[in-house]
Amino acid sequence: MKIGGLSLDVPVFLAPMAGYTDAAFRSICRDCGCGMAMTEVVNAEAILHGSKRTMHLLETVPGERPVGAHIYGCKPDMMARAATIIEKLGRFDLIDINCGCPVRKIVAKGSGVALMSDPGRIGEIVAAVRRAVDLPVTVKTRLGPDPDRPTLSAVAEAVESAGGNAVFIHARFASNRHSGPADWNVLARIKSERGIPVIGNGGIDTASDVPAMLEQTGVDGVMIGRAAVGNPWIFDEIRCLFSGKPHTPHSHEEHRQIIARHLHGLVALKTMERRYRRRRSLPPDQAAALHFRSHLVRYMSRMHGWRELTRNLQRVNTAEAVMEAVDKVLSAQRTTLRSRHPTPNT
Repeated sequence: MKIGGLSLDVPVFLAPMAGYTDAAFRSICRDCGCGMAMTEVVNAEAILHGSKRTMHLLETVPGERPVGAHIYGCKPDMMARAATIIEKLGRFDLIDINCGCPVRKIVAKGSGVALMSDPGRIGEIVAAVRRAVDLPVTVKTRLGPDPDRPTLSAVAEAVESAGGNAVFIHARFASNRHSGPADWNVLARIKSERGIPVIGNGGIDTASDVPAMLEQTGVDGVMIGRAAVGNPWIFDEIRCLFSGKPHTPHSHEEHRQIIARHLHGLVALKTMERRYRRRRSLPPDQAAALHFRSHLVRYMSRMHGWRELTRNLQRVNTAEAVMEAVDKVLSAQRTTLRSRHPTPNT
């Protein structure tokens, strides 16, 4: 598929997720077969103020491109100037504008999903950013603020009319956050109404849900969020579905290798981040371990012994402790599998 001048071999995207989609995780998802990843949500105004902590969110690593910068704000000129700064970094392949985040501190500023109540303002932002940069400009949004305000059709029309190159749609209302079923019927309707690429998001739990969404809605691509946390291998499984090749589940050793790579990538990022903090902060090793806890629970979920891990998560406060916990769960998992499938006598 094409988004502006950007061609993607695999129309499957990693959704922007605050606290999750940093460079360490994005690069793993890309290597597993994700077609393109997005940064965490980044404050456009803070970019203009030269915030080092905000610019840290725009760190990338070699090999993860294509990657999109996901920004929020509500003032067209401010968004355009922030996009110009991002483009000059030379790291990104598109600018994605957040028009769907329901987090209170973002909505209170008139950004995120608050913009869905004013499709005209969204059009102004898209047009301003399009004039400012040569990169493709996209919008990530939802069905509307709540079921009483289903504004998506007007928003998608405003995006296309203003020159937007694609729209990513989380098929739930902001008031539902991530709960309840995603409404794929609305995705199909918006796809029929618009000429620009429409990428569906929401309701993807397994790899087989991807061809189901494509078939039922006709969308041009699929964006995956929470289903990839702790399971970046979902992208490899999807890639196999597209290519018709059989998918081979990864081994326990490969599972451990990805966890170690992810953790060490976080340590490297925390080492850089520590230079930007004014106040004294935790050593990078400890900061990475604390940050990694939410990933760790998902990586080890449903394995034998993972519940004990969650009960003792407060003790996992160094990189070494993380890997010790991982090895303990993996060892218990291997023992359980051997007891269920004993080696036959020869």
